[in-house]
Amino acid sequence: MNTTSLQRNREGAATELGYVFTFLLGVLLLTMFSLWIYDIETATRERWNVEAIDANMNDLCAAIERTDVASRIDNSSYAERVHWRATEAGQSQFSLELTDTLLILHDKQGELDAERSLSGTASAPHTGTIDLVGVEAIWVVYHDGVISLELDRPMF
Repeated sequence: MNTTSLQRNREGAATELGYVFTFLLGVLLLTMFSLWIYDIETATRERWNVEAIDANMNDLCAAIERTDVASRIDNSSYAERVHWRATEAGQSQFSLELTDTLLILHDKQGELDAERSLSGTASAPHTGTIDLVGVEAIWVVYHDGVISLELDRPMF
């Protein structure tokens, strides 16, 4: 007759504990990897926002300077369309202000404020404040002796 008896075998329990600790180590490593990837993605998005805003501001300043040159021509009007690059930041928080010597981007959150100097050599005053909600293009316009920023194509 076959008789079996229970034995105290600790090797099986050690193997099971090894599986549990290996699983927990894997969860820890995946969590650390996920956080690392999230940080990289966030830093990349922030860098792209800054670069897009810098490029936008530079393009607008160049258009304003060309408009300054056009303003020195008697009895003239001038308009130039400048493409506004989209950003991941909430553009509903952005507004642009044009003064005689500055182009200022206001961010209501204060993180992406930007300012560019203008030559101020135009024969006309600079004016204009626009909100950048859903904006794809900005018009730099010289008409009736004033240089301004507009959202709509001028009709003169």
